[in-house]
Amino acid sequence: MTITQTVDIPAGQRRLTIDIPNEIPAGRIILTFTPASINNSTDHSLDSTSLPGGNARTVLEAIQMAEAKAADPNRKPISRHFGTLKGLWEEDAVAYQRAIRDEWE
Repeated sequence: MTITQTVDIPAGQRRLTIDIPNEIPAGRIILTFTPASINNSTDHSLDSTSLPGGNARTVLEAIQMAEAKAADPNRKPISRHFGTLKGLWEEDAVAYQRAIRDEWE
């Protein structure tokens, strides 16, 4: 069961009093606070899709975090690592992989 109620939180007051409807059974519940700006987004299908792992709790939040990370001027491209291990491996990598797999039964 999900019950949604929109409330305004005054800038100077950080306290809410909540009247619980009788339909909610007694016991442990999960109370979630979501800023209205997220609920009013144009793509509502992304708002409540939980993501496994990571810090983002929704797809929309993950997209916002990725955009912020991409906009970071100090971000270094992964291409800076291209060719750094060149010459480190003397053998043919595919032949080595096949040899390792041949040891398996």
